[in-house]
Amino acid sequence: MQTDSYKTIQSTSEGMYKEKGSKFIAYAFPVSCEADIKDEIDKLKKEYYDARHHCYAYMLGADKKDFRANDDGEPSSTAGKPILGQILSTDLTNILIVVVRYFGGTKLGVSGLIRAYKTAAFDAISNAEIIDKTVNDIYDIHFDYLVMNDVMRIIKEEQPPQIDQNFNLTCRITLSIRQSEVDKILERFSKIDSVKAEHVRTE
Repeated sequence: MQTDSYKTIQSTSEGMYKEKGSKFIAYAFPVSCEADIKDEIDKLKKEYYDARHHCYAYMLGADKKDFRANDDGEPSSTAGKPILGQILSTDLTNILIVVVRYFGGTKLGVSGLIRAYKTAAFDAISNAEIIDKTVNDIYDIHFDYLVMNDVMRIIKEEQPPQIDQNFNLTCRITLSIRQSEVDKILERFSKIDSVKAEHVRTE
């Protein structure tokens, strides 16, 4: 099973669920790190400062090992877990879902809360555009100007996206290479004199 591809959402989407006067407003955000998550939650808490609860769940990474569910004052496991369950059931990652609740005066009970948060989260996902993405390693390829043609031939044949380039006496091209393709492409570069590949980051 390949772990260098995953499903996520293209952009922010919204969902809604109402029951017995309570209103559950759901937002789904594409995120890539915990700093993104904190930013989005902070923004919603400012925008909906008068709401009683801001419950959320998130999943990060192609391996789906980094996740969390938060009930934000609701009875244990009635909010965060149902939201996380919707993320898991749709096989998504790099996603944050926050459900803002305005209390309507009538208690919904444990099963009612679970249904409400689950339905609101599902509505937000349903309104999102789901996309496939790959985990890519970013490499700086350094080489002498004299071997430019050899380097460019490999790039043309393998077609990794170019992010940046700098052609002086010593040249550099920054490439985004899908993880499952890294070994094959770097091996081809290693056969050219003067070429050095430097890993910059993973995204």
